[in-house]
Amino acid sequence: MTFRWIKNAMPRGIYARAALILVFPVLFLQLLVSVVFIQRHFDGVTRLMTSAVNIDLQFLIDTANEAETAQQARAALAPLGLALQIRTALPATPPPDADINPFVDLTGATVIDTLRSGIDDLQVASLEDRGRVVLWVGTRHGLLEMDLSRRRMSASNPHQLLVIMVVMGALMTVVAYIFLRNQLRPIKRMAQAAADYGKGRITPFTPTGAVEVRAAGMAFLDMRNRLERQTQSRTMMLSGVSHDLRTPLTRLRLGLSMLDEAEAADLLRDVDDMQKLLDAFLDFARDDAADNLEQVVPAAILREVLHDAARMGQNVGLAAIEGPERAINLRPLAIRRALDNLVGNALRYGNHALVGVSVTERAVRFWVEDDGPGIPPELHEDAVNPFVRLDPARNQDKGSGVGLGLAIVSDVARSHGGVLRLGKSTVLGGLKAELVISR
Repeated sequence: MTFRWIKNAMPRGIYARAALILVFPVLFLQLLVSVVFIQRHFDGVTRLMTSAVNIDLQFLIDTANEAETAQQARAALAPLGLALQIRTALPATPPPDADINPFVDLTGATVIDTLRSGIDDLQVASLEDRGRVVLWVGTRHGLLEMDLSRRRMSASNPHQLLVIMVVMGALMTVVAYIFLRNQLRPIKRMAQAAADYGKGRITPFTPTGAVEVRAAGMAFLDMRNRLERQTQSRTMMLSGVSHDLRTPLTRLRLGLSMLDEAEAADLLRDVDDMQKLLDAFLDFARDDAADNLEQVVPAAILREVLHDAARMGQNVGLAAIEGPERAINLRPLAIRRALDNLVGNALRYGNHALVGVSVTERAVRFWVEDDGPGIPPELHEDAVNPFVRLDPARNQDKGSGVGLGLAIVSDVARSHGGVLRLGKSTVLGGLKAELVISR
């Protein structure tokens, strides 16, 4: 709980986290070296250099105090200041009210402290000009102003080391990030291949990178190959089962057709129910990935559903067609199978159904709503599970089934990287099923 805000502030992407892992230690190390080493080093050098200059400054002050008059003091200070490269003024210009030490001056405080500890009666020190040091010192003839170069008291360009550290740190961080990105790229490619396979697409993938990453990639390929072999075996088995079961059903139907129509009616309905159950099992077990992606217009699929419903005399209407009618990548047979299941469920438990489609930049949404009893919200999750029949919520007298209709639609949605959402129809009052597919 205490560190949850840190977790929430962390970046989500692996590249961003890798960059943070690289940059944070480099910045921390630079700050540590700057504070602990660089500052102490330049403080020590500055203190030594300023202490040496204090001797010259104190000599000038003593010379001024030994002179009998201010004129004699100026005459004595002129050649000495020239020799020591220190400009002097007696009397001095008006000094500032307090010491001037810019905030960005790394060694300014050390310079002023060392001057005050080594020079008697120092009044004010000004470091306003980064290249000069100006002092106002009290003498027997008044304030003495002394102006000298800052280079005599501080190491020249102390910020250069910081700049070099920052530039080299940034350069090495970029180099390290490039190498790390090359190591992370195979992981991202494997994740993309796994996501594509979950949507029914086989993406070419070759394991690369470090030994551990290659091992993970090989394990993924082995898993994908095993799943493909199992899928092929299941498809072949279902094809055989379909052929073996349809043949005796056909013989039964032929045999019943030779009996009296009134006597065979109930048996024919049983055969039809068996045929529907068999078709439902095969639809649920069918490999939707075998249906290749095609550039199709979603509204065209919806119009085919409406056209077939009109031919069969079903009470199915158009709710809306929203968005541009442009072609996108879909599996048309799988989408058509899902919509047929939704329409069949809607008419089984209701009297009227509406279908619609909405196309946006991010998703395609098909929906079917009816005027039936609907499904309670607490049972929505159970309704999409296979072999689940919600007897209290739906009217089973209007048709038989094994609870695979919504499960088939849910599988079609997942194969497209989408989801099936159930809700209440605001138009007809019954169930509203939405097939949402991410683009």
